[in-house]
Amino acid sequence: MSDTPSRGLNRFAGFTAISTLLLIAAGGLVTSTGSGLAVPDWPLSYGMLMPPMVGGVFYEHGHRMIASAVGFLTVILAIWAWRVESRRWVRRLAGIALAAVIIQGLLGGLTVLYLLPTPVSVSHACLAQTFFCMIVVLWVATTRSWTEATPSIEDGDETLSTRWLAVFAGATVYGQLILGALVRHTESALVIPDFPLAFGHLIPPVSELKTDPTAPYPVEVETLRMQVMIQFAHRVWAIVVCGAIGWLVARVVRAHVNLPELVRPVFLLALLLIIQVLLGASVIWTERAVWVATGHVVVGATILATTVLVITRSFRLTVRTELVVEPHLAGEPA
Repeated sequence: MSDTPSRGLNRFAGFTAISTLLLIAAGGLVTSTGSGLAVPDWPLSYGMLMPPMVGGVFYEHGHRMIASAVGFLTVILAIWAWRVESRRWVRRLAGIALAAVIIQGLLGGLTVLYLLPTPVSVSHACLAQTFFCMIVVLWVATTRSWTEATPSIEDGDETLSTRWLAVFAGATVYGQLILGALVRHTESALVIPDFPLAFGHLIPPVSELKTDPTAPYPVEVETLRMQVMIQFAHRVWAIVVCGAIGWLVARVVRAHVNLPELVRPVFLLALLLIIQVLLGASVIWTERAVWVATGHVVVGATILATTVLVITRSFRLTVRTELVVEPHLAGEPA
């Protein structure tokens, strides 16, 4: 094993990351088009390896095909990493990614066999994002710039450090993706029909909500109120995400403007955040147009991955400063 990262492994990890983002887009299309049960069996599709690609089958079976390809790429990536990587943590992460993609495939099968149960569907969506982040970390860690980087950020204990600020921003983004998955898999995307207000109010009048008994598929009032609270929580948490990412961008620009490894991704984060807010609003304004809703999922995943990129680089560039205690303060003669 060599201490120098394999350029081939790095490129393959990058290709796997792009393929995973494509898989997330395909999964978004499945939910956006309501095609989750277009193929009622698993692992085959109508008992075939390749059913007629028509209607919702195109989206659901296409999603399965891309998922199989990503699984195969992950097997190769894990074996390659274990053969050429000298760093134990990189090899272990590759192994964990392989385990995650296997579990992800099983969760995907369970969503079909058990008719899209919300807990399984949400877990399937969240694990997809987690797996994507693992592959992004493997891609970043196998670059030459990673091994050649010289730690230059002092990590004092008196204030929130840049790396932990990045972790905080990433945690808020991941929390928002969980809420987004709940919105999608509880059919809550359009229960609040206006934006930026909610039923014309800053806070939706949940206690006053009533269902329409003449609707084609009426829901119980308790279910409607739960959906409204999920949708509103998603909107409120978006403000927290904007604040966390804004804080991170301001910190990097103010304190680390000489580090392009951090400046470039945080600028990308700011741009993606603006696009994501507009897409989220457009989901309401276009009544959940397929490509808008799917784009919202893809950009959300890209924001999370970019945040993970900032986290990994900030940890790599941080040098831990030890607290120096003067001898006379420690009770020793000066």
